[in-house]
Amino acid sequence: MAIPAPFAGSSSGNRSYQRRAYDPIASIRRNHRIKVPQVRVISPEGKQLGIIDTPKAVNLALEVGLDLVEVAPNAQPPVCRIMDFGKYVYEEHKKHSHAKTTASKIKEIEFTARIEQHDFFTKLRHAEDFLDHGNKVKLKLKFRGREMAHTEIGFDVVKRAVTELTGMGHPDTDPKLIGRNIHVMLTPLPTNKRKRKFQPVDEEGVDGEEAPPAAPAAPPAEGG
Repeated sequence: MAIPAPFAGSSSGNRSYQRRAYDPIASIRRNHRIKVPQVRVISPEGKQLGIIDTPKAVNLALEVGLDLVEVAPNAQPPVCRIMDFGKYVYEEHKKHSHAKTTASKIKEIEFTARIEQHDFFTKLRHAEDFLDHGNKVKLKLKFRGREMAHTEIGFDVVKRAVTELTGMGHPDTDPKLIGRNIHVMLTPLPTNKRKRKFQPVDEEGVDGEEAPPAAPAAPPAEGG
């Protein structure tokens, strides 16, 4: 049964519409909200049912307890699919929620083309820590000034970093130059396959630096 639209003069109906306008799901037309005379219909199984008069298509969906949902409004005629709209909304929210969770777990490690060896290995230790906690790690190298004339130096740094981290993660793609930066994303290996190569950051000295070597023993005093 169609849900009646709010009265044209209802202020609460207008406020409700304004709130939903910011929700892309709420803007999807379905059932009796589809006003075009004809639509191209896809069955729940994905089968093309052809172009059908809209009222007939709506009834076809409602008869099987589903909804007629507009999935391609700009097509001529618009394409609609018979589906469970409530389930569709749930899956979309779940998908976006997962995307946000994944995005929040991406950590970034930045290098320079002429990075010193000590800094290079310190950054690798941080990268291993992130991977060990199940985070994806984005390795980024930024070129400065005239360094763009020798991008191969930067690629060598990034490729070396990827090689050093193979015990903890694998690259999703080859390193790529985008603008003045080289990017590559690392995905952590399964927990049982991870093998650290570097000392964890929390086992180093102050501020993430290596603990200084022990001072040599004082020579024995001469004579009595």
